[in-house]
Amino acid sequence: MTHPTVIITGPTATGKTDLSLSLARSFNVPVISADARQCYRYLDIGTGKVSDSILAEIPHYHISTLNPDESFSAADFSVKVRRWSEEIAQKGKFVLVAGGSTLYLESLIRPFDPLPPQNPSNIRELETIAERSGLDEIYKKLVEADPDYACKMHGLNTHRMFRALDVWMQTGRPFSSFHKNQPLTLPDNVLVICLYRERPELHDRINRRVDHMLENGLLQEVRDILNMSYSPDLQSLQTVGYREPIAYFDGQLTYEQMHEKIKRNSRQYARRQLTWFRRWKGVYWLNQSGVSEALIINKVRQLTEYLAAK
Repeated sequence: MTHPTVIITGPTATGKTDLSLSLARSFNVPVISADARQCYRYLDIGTGKVSDSILAEIPHYHISTLNPDESFSAADFSVKVRRWSEEIAQKGKFVLVAGGSTLYLESLIRPFDPLPPQNPSNIRELETIAERSGLDEIYKKLVEADPDYACKMHGLNTHRMFRALDVWMQTGRPFSSFHKNQPLTLPDNVLVICLYRERPELHDRINRRVDHMLENGLLQEVRDILNMSYSPDLQSLQTVGYREPIAYFDGQLTYEQMHEKIKRNSRQYARRQLTWFRRWKGVYWLNQSGVSEALIINKVRQLTEYLAAK
């Protein structure tokens, strides 16, 4: 019997967490988080991390396992998930993965081609450009060199942008081309459910989510992280929901500008996620607008039973 893997994904604010918790309760399975920021300690409110009471009720993998200054790649995630999946499958359960980090998810479905080692001179050149003209100029260069990879970015991730441009400068090939050229096709034992909502509803959910984050202490959370002497330039903090408050503290934005920029950047990120997921072959698309949770759970039960019997 093949143990199936169910991946719940989709753009930000579509309801991935709530659905994953319902599935975990219904099928008595743990959740593997495929969120590239929830793995960091102290980044709680801005990442929409589940509460401690939920973590006590439902086992989660890859939540609050790293300090903000520790690096962790999609390749690292793939290795970890293989081990966790074996542990879960040995208990006769299917593997439930939930999150929207596209590189994390892609690493589970197909391996990456070997990459050239980092070229220090290229990195220094990019650092000079960033210091002179800002990260927006680096992102502009990335869009020109590799628009496919740029659309995956969750905020202006300095480390990833530098690495992608370094590979392009060395090889003349877009960084995304090392992630296999053929369309991503799902293995027989993997079910990907991609959630989506009608655009007005999704934008409203994003706006309300940002309001909720600020009302519940996002600014204090960011201030506390910085007070722990973590650099604001860390890869983990160069993301939507953290980059904007840092700019506010630096006097670059007013409170109103920061508030609106988090919303706008979140909407743009959701659009990039949706563009990327549409390229995957074999995804089960699920419109969350007006669909009952019971119907979704029943559909997952049917599909996982079908996969397990193959």
